[in-house]
Amino acid sequence: MKYIYIKTWGCQMNEYDSSMIVSLLQEKNQYFLTKNPENADVLILNTCSIREKAQEKVFHQLGRWKKIKNKNSKVIIAVGGCVATQEGKEIYKRANYVDIIFGTQTLHKLPHMISEVEKLRKLSIDITFPKLEKFKYAVLPKKTTYTASVSIMEGCNKYCSFCVVPYTRGNEISRPCDDVLFEISTLAERGVREINLLGQNVNAYQGPTFNGKICYFSELIRLVAEIDGIDRIRFTTSNPLEFTDDIIEVYQDTPKLVSFLHLPVQSGSNRILQLMKRSYTIEDYQSIVEKLLIARPNLQISSDFIVGFPGETEVDFEKTMMFIKKINFDMSFSFIYSNRPGTPSSEMTDNTTIQEKKKRLYILQERINIQTMLWSRKMFGSIQSILVEGVSNKNAIELYGRTENNRIVTFQGSPKIIGQFVNLKIEKIHTHSLKGRII
Repeated sequence: MKYIYIKTWGCQMNEYDSSMIVSLLQEKNQYFLTKNPENADVLILNTCSIREKAQEKVFHQLGRWKKIKNKNSKVIIAVGGCVATQEGKEIYKRANYVDIIFGTQTLHKLPHMISEVEKLRKLSIDITFPKLEKFKYAVLPKKTTYTASVSIMEGCNKYCSFCVVPYTRGNEISRPCDDVLFEISTLAERGVREINLLGQNVNAYQGPTFNGKICYFSELIRLVAEIDGIDRIRFTTSNPLEFTDDIIEVYQDTPKLVSFLHLPVQSGSNRILQLMKRSYTIEDYQSIVEKLLIARPNLQISSDFIVGFPGETEVDFEKTMMFIKKINFDMSFSFIYSNRPGTPSSEMTDNTTIQEKKKRLYILQERINIQTMLWSRKMFGSIQSILVEGVSNKNAIELYGRTENNRIVTFQGSPKIIGQFVNLKIEKIHTHSLKGRII
């Protein structure tokens, strides 16, 4: 019996890729998953390079795993994901005990690469970009939860000045519509009730169909909504540049699409957006939100913000703060700007001190937290439809589920209702979680 241990960093795309890796190895190589790296025959690190010092983080982790390999030389160490795609053989030069280096688009080759290393005991590396090939080898997990993510496209064509994704995942390419629908139908047959459609720019989806036509994102959502068993649909992450009117219309006619949208804006200053090469204005973004609220008046919106982008002045930051208040964002992912080598913004002059950037981030996050709590207070006493996902980690006599606007709710109930939708009355609120009672 052989075991694999996998450590995943980064976004939901990486989480999806890791689940694909585990399923492939369980199916092809008959490996079992372990939660203890000390017990593993294969150690896999699925990396992300969005944040600063990602490479150093990788080598710190590999240093910890080197101690495991020193005890057992047969242990195989594999590094994949965005950092592997960026660095390639440079990883081996710094850590020559690494056995496998694979890219974001070659994870399907991992079973063969492991077998190769077991036989030859030499470095195996493949960081090429075969288009969508990995999905042809995808093995869906036999056991699933009641929610699942499905990647519908790969890559990005936007080349924002701060972002490494186009260099690590390649250009945008959409999976065939029929392949996506087949995967979701299979998941539904296995008990999945909620689907999260994934893509770097998910709303840019243009999947070919069996009759040679193009299925656009708005049409795909409607087709997913027709699949028996799928009762709730989410998607991550969208780009304002391609949030077209046909997508907005889906909020009007497809109730299975949740009343919650994550739409990254990054800054409230048009000058900074231009430096970021985001290709839209604050006015464009506001127009999208206004149309969305006509189509779905109860829609709540979260966003991404980068604080301290090169050239950001106090005036630019104040514009961001005013925009946060104006749109009344519910939640956000907000970070201090990370200088990524090889991106255009890495060559820009940055005169803002790290102390000032930390101060701005604190101010922004405090404002968002206030708005999040205000949105939560509006839910007090309301009736919410919840997909019961399981037993609470904090209290064994409670169950938990998630509202449409992405808040976890805990409540008392029988485990027999896990996997079902129930109506709860919200009786207690916290900033990011709620307490409810079945009605």
